[in-house]
Amino acid sequence: MRKLVYLFILVFSFLSCTSDDGDKTIDSELIGTWKMTEAFISSGGPQYWVDVENGEDFEFFENGMFSSTRFSECTTGTFSVEQNKLVLQYNCNGFESTSENQDGFITYDLKFEADTFIATPTSGPICIEGCSYKYQKN
Repeated sequence: MRKLVYLFILVFSFLSCTSDDGDKTIDSELIGTWKMTEAFISSGGPQYWVDVENGEDFEFFENGMFSSTRFSECTTGTFSVEQNKLVLQYNCNGFESTSENQDGFITYDLKFEADTFIATPTSGPICIEGCSYKYQKN
């Protein structure tokens, strides 16, 4: 009987640890301060990387919050990483961006490379020829 009680407690412990957030996580690789240093663009032909001077900054915190210099009207919000997709939600009342999807999120495909990450927009107006942005960890 005692073994059955222990088994019940063990099974209950595993079941109680599940989350309703699905694959939504805070990616520890992302925590820290990042600066946009390059943009992958096209002017109608093949794409190429160009240096970005005074690129926007992002700071990602362990509690799921971020700050950014991208928009002067709103500089803070929450973030998560879902299946290699960065999801940002700015938290200023009345703030809207053309980069948001219909649910109010700004999303990017996310790829890490050493001390950089590459963000490719997946919400809002998408670049016709494609575009990506490289961020360097500070």
